[in-house]
Formats: sequence, C-alpha cells, structure tokens
Amino acid sequence: MGSASSSYRPRALYLDVDGKMQKVIFSQHCSPYDIRELLCTSSNIARNTAISLVDPEGAMVSIYPTMPTNSPNCLYKVVPQATSQVGEKEDMFQNVLAQVAEQFSRAFRINELKAEVTNRLAMLEKRVELEGLKVLEIEKCKNDLRRLRDEMTSRGGGRMNCACKYNFSDDAKKLSPRRDVPSYPKYTLSQETIEALKKPTFDVWHWEHNEMLSCLEYMYHDLGLVKEFNMNPITLKRWLLSIQEHYRENPFHNFRHCFCVSQMMYGMIHLTNLLETLTMTDMCILMTAAVCHDLDHPGYNNTYQINAHTELAVRYNDISPLENHHCAVAFQILSLPECNIFSNTEPEAFKQIRQAIITLILATDMARHGEILDSFKKKVDNFDFTNEEHVKCLKMVLIKCCDISNEVRPTEVAEPWVDCLLEEYFMQSDREKSEGLPVAPFMDRDKVTKPTAQIGFIKFVLIPMFETVMKLFPQIEEIMVQPLRDSRDHYEELKTIDDAMTEVAQKKKSDSMPLGGKKK
Repeated sequence: MGSASSSYRPRALYLDVDGKMQKVIFSQHCSPYDIRELLCTSSNIARNTAISLVDPEGAMVSIYPTMPTNSPNCLYKVVPQATSQVGEKEDMFQNVLAQVAEQFSRAFRINELKAEVTNRLAMLEKRVELEGLKVLEIEKCKNDLRRLRDEMTSRGGGRMNCACKYNFSDDAKKLSPRRDVPSYPKYTLSQETIEALKKPTFDVWHWEHNEMLSCLEYMYHDLGLVKEFNMNPITLKRWLLSIQEHYRENPFHNFRHCFCVSQMMYGMIHLTNLLETLTMTDMCILMTAAVCHDLDHPGYNNTYQINAHTELAVRYNDISPLENHHCAVAFQILSLPECNIFSNTEPEAFKQIRQAIITLILATDMARHGEILDSFKKKVDNFDFTNEEHVKCLKMVLIKCCDISNEVRPTEVAEPWVDCLLEEYFMQSDREKSEGLPVAPFMDRDKVTKPTAQIGFIKFVLIPMFETVMKLFPQIEEIMVQPLRDSRDHYEELKTIDDAMTEVAQKKKSDSMPLGGKKK
C-alpha cells in the first residue's frame, strides 16, 4: 500500500520570484504543458510564454512530472526564453506549414500530373515504336544479306535450291527479346493437328486463344504466304495479336468465330486444290479477308444499325455499315508499321490486294446473298480460272461459304454455335423491343426455336450455295454437302418432336377446361 499511495503524493517546487520564495505544488500525473502554465502563473509570466527552469548554479532543469524537486535552500528560477529563440521556433513552424501546404498543393494538382504522365507515356511509346522499327530494319538487312549470300553461292557453283534454306521457326529465336515483340505462348502443332486443320471436321472448341493464334500463324507459313510476300515473322505474330485484340467478347461474333472461318477457308483451299488453280496473291486475299471479316463486330447486325441510326449507319449511309467498318479496322491495323505484313509488297500490288480484301469482306453482308449467288450460278457451268471476273466471283462465294459453314461441321461442334448465335440474336431483339424498333421473328425469343431457326437457313441458303460450288468442285459433296443434308434432317426430326409435344400439351390444356371456360 505504501508504494501505491506514494505514487499519488503531490510534488513541490520552490521558486525564486522577484527575490521571494514561491512554493508550487503539482501532481505527478500533470502533463508538461500543465506544469509550464503553472510555473508561468506562479512567476507572473504570461501563459504560453516559452520558459526554461534553472537551478541556483544556472543549470537547466527539465520541466517534466518526474523532474527532481528542490528545497527552500535551493530555489529554482523560471526564466522566459529570449525573443530570438521564440522567433526561430515560429520561423521553423512557418517553414513546416509551408512545406505541408506545398505537399497538399502537389497532391491536388491532378490535371498537371495527368498531363505529365500522358507526356511521359507518349515518349515511352515513341521509344518502343522506334525500337520496333529498328527490329524491322535489322530483319530486312538480314534478309538482304541472306539473299545476297544465296546469289553468290549460286554464281560460285555452290549448293542450289537447298530445301533447308528457309526455316520460319528459327527466325524468331535469332531476335533478341524486346517489349514490342509478341509474347503469346508458342503452341507446337503435332502432326495430327496439322492434318486435322485441313479438314472441315476440325473441332474449334478445344483451343485456347494462344493455340488458335499459333494455328493461324502456321497456315500463313504452310501456304507459302510468308515467303511469297516476304513477311517478317515477328510482324506476322504482332499482326495476329492485334487482330485478336480487335475482336469483341460477343456470344457469336468473336475471335473464335474468326478462327473458325479462317480454318474453314484453309481447309477448302486444300480440299479443292486451289493452290494449283489460283495465284499466291489469291490465297493471301482469301486468308486475310477471312481473318479480318468481322473485326470489331458490336454484336448487333446491320438491321439494328440502320433502324437505330447508329454512328456506323450514318457514317456508311446505311450501306453494309458493319462490313465497311470491318474493312476500315482491318486497314487501320495494317497501317501500323509494326503490324504491316505487306510492308515488303510493291505499292501497286498492295493496292490490288487491298481492293480485293475489301470486295470479299463486303460480300459477307447477307443482304447481298442472292445477288452474289445468282452471279456465280451464271458462271459455274463454263467457269474459266483465267477469267478475272470468274475468279473474283468464286472468291466472294468461298468467303460466304466459310462465314456460314458451321453446319458443315460435326453436330457436336456445330450445335453450340447455334446456341451462341441465338443468344446474340435475343440480346438484339430484347434491345430492339426496349427501344421500340422492329424485331425480326427469327430473332425473337418468344417466337423462334433452335429447329425453326436452322431448317429454313440450311434448306434455302446453305444447301443451294454449297451445291452450286459442288458443280465446280465435286469433291466437296461427301465432306461438306452431305453433312448439311444430314443436319437438315436432324433439325426436321427435332421439329417433328417439338410439334408433337406442343400438340399433346395443348390437348391436355383443353381437356382440363370445362365448357364454361373455368378449370375443373
């Protein structure tokens, strides 16, 4: 108890105030600030004055609750601090305030910081672009050196027509890694995959984006397009990555659909032996148009664009607004030096390629289906592969076939695409209803079913078009036309079952109603 009570015992100080002794008592639990005020009051000094406490020998005593006490024989004296010292402290305080104000000012200069960050990013992007151009120049120099070395070897009687002279898989490894070089994981294609890629039965659902990119890259090399047009392999990778990034995450019109159409085009080229009848330029046009044909598709078709007076419809005067937009985006990507796979192509040749790609992408507008198919029917019986108009018409029909070819694939591959398409249709029809726009019956979730959506399309669009192409290429009947007929029969059976079930349900409903119209 003794120790506990002593901690609460007041402490006493004896002060010399103008030659008189003044006793000051305070608790150990007072704050230093309270003790200073008490000392100022006791010494007739204004409160909040900076003071110091000194003993008879002039030594300073710390003003604190536990400071040493004194006796009446050893008086402490309270001394006000010099004005200069106070001024110094005030100056210091003002400096601190000024620094804090400056920090707050910097923190709230958001617009200035944004501008500074934007400028720095622009500078960094410019540096990256310049570095990328350096890579392109280095690759071009390497190609020139390789070509010169080959010419010297052939003149000197050395090895000629070496089969291993060009190997695209090694080119990328020779480049030092840079930030602007595409870094999607490289997928090594097995021989089984390589063979499957050439067939319409290829299952497009088992592949990730990086694997689809690698497959597209392989197609360009396998068809000889990289060599023919002297494409930089790194630029090809960068271009494909940019293509993928410009496809939106729609239920149907997405990058997987792009790959699906491109793979079908690659398969038809092999199946119909087009490498023997068309030029390499034609191959490049067909593949590149397939890859680019739905770029930046918003998920709402031309009918919606026109009825809703969207920006695209206004820009393109209601004439194939989506297809015109796909073309524009495709050539915006190609206008970037780091993505221009045709940078080594002669300007006049590129002009022809560009025009042909635009023609093919515009041909995918289903509003022109009848016009294009009728034109091809007039040519197919006397088709001439040396006639430019005949070949142009064939290419338009081929990209149309590939664009709507899902039902050519096995049922387990084709049917999920129907679900995806209906989901996109229903999104559009719901929006059209909410905006008071006309709704097409085949897109209305209250009126359409999977069988009714597919039967008419297969019977009156797909089969007539593919059977017309079959006249020119009979070899497609078994692997492409017959699956369409089987698909038509499959959906007709489903419709018969649906109709029967609907009839039974209606009969049950009518049987449960009494004559008066109320339920029993």
